[in-house]
Amino acid sequence: MARKKIALIGAGNIGGELASQLVSKQLGDVVLFDIPQKEGFAKGKALDLEQLSALSGNDARVTGSSNWSDCAGADVLIITAGIPRKPGQSRDDLVATNLPIIRAVADNAKKHCPSAFCIVVSNPLDAMVYEFQRRTGFASAKVAGMAGALDSARYQLFLAREAGVSVKDVRCLVLGGHGDDMVPIGSATTINGIPVDRLIAKDKLEAIITRTRGGGGEIVGLMGTSAYYAPGRVRLRWRRPICWIRSVCSPVRPCSMASTVTVTFTSACRSWWARAVSRRSWTSSSARMKRRLSRRALRASARWSKS
Repeated sequence: MARKKIALIGAGNIGGELASQLVSKQLGDVVLFDIPQKEGFAKGKALDLEQLSALSGNDARVTGSSNWSDCAGADVLIITAGIPRKPGQSRDDLVATNLPIIRAVADNAKKHCPSAFCIVVSNPLDAMVYEFQRRTGFASAKVAGMAGALDSARYQLFLAREAGVSVKDVRCLVLGGHGDDMVPIGSATTINGIPVDRLIAKDKLEAIITRTRGGGGEIVGLMGTSAYYAPGRVRLRWRRPICWIRSVCSPVRPCSMASTVTVTFTSACRSWWARAVSRRSWTSSSARMKRRLSRRALRASARWSKS
């Protein structure tokens, strides 16, 4: 039986580390795609991974490319392309920069990978997921982001550390946007079956929620820049989305992942997009108001892409 084909759009730190883990688990043949200026880098990283796989006995192929035809027919498409944020920047600050990138990726994905299940990692995550799905016209069930798993993992860890228990004993549910719009569902948060508010004081819970919402900014501030890279070193921040994406690509997902929300669906991104772009809340459920806000969002994003 032919192996699955997994295309990674962006051969940087996330793309390279993810390719390594996908090959080690033999989840499919991997295409590391990047822009023409970085084609040599993508090919070099792919060759390095293939040579490493010979030592571990893995037969999955790794190909480096800057040609979208090499991604054609991919079963899974993972988008990591985009400019990372720097210390002091919010995710929203990256909209104008990364919006043209995600649109170019979406146009090519629609042409070359119409049947792929798509996972978006690029920031600002919620806006990029929504724009990718809107631009491609793919079914919402075929386009996902990893923010739900990321926020859930942070929340789960902080609760476990505060309560002094194993992370395996914590069950939590996080909804909404990736950042300040993140909403933890208290009624669905338990520690070994006990409601969390019985074990952790309210003020400490609020502090944990605040820290979870700013988790990415905390790490970027501590490490200096989200673009830091040195050969042989992969930043811890990149390993969380990588582990979740690997689990999604696996035929059987680990039991420990069952306790968290692992997908940010495009339907959950629309309110964030409307607020970020039109500066208005999604206050009406009427179709007329939604159409109006959507048109404003599209006009504003068009202005950004020209700037």
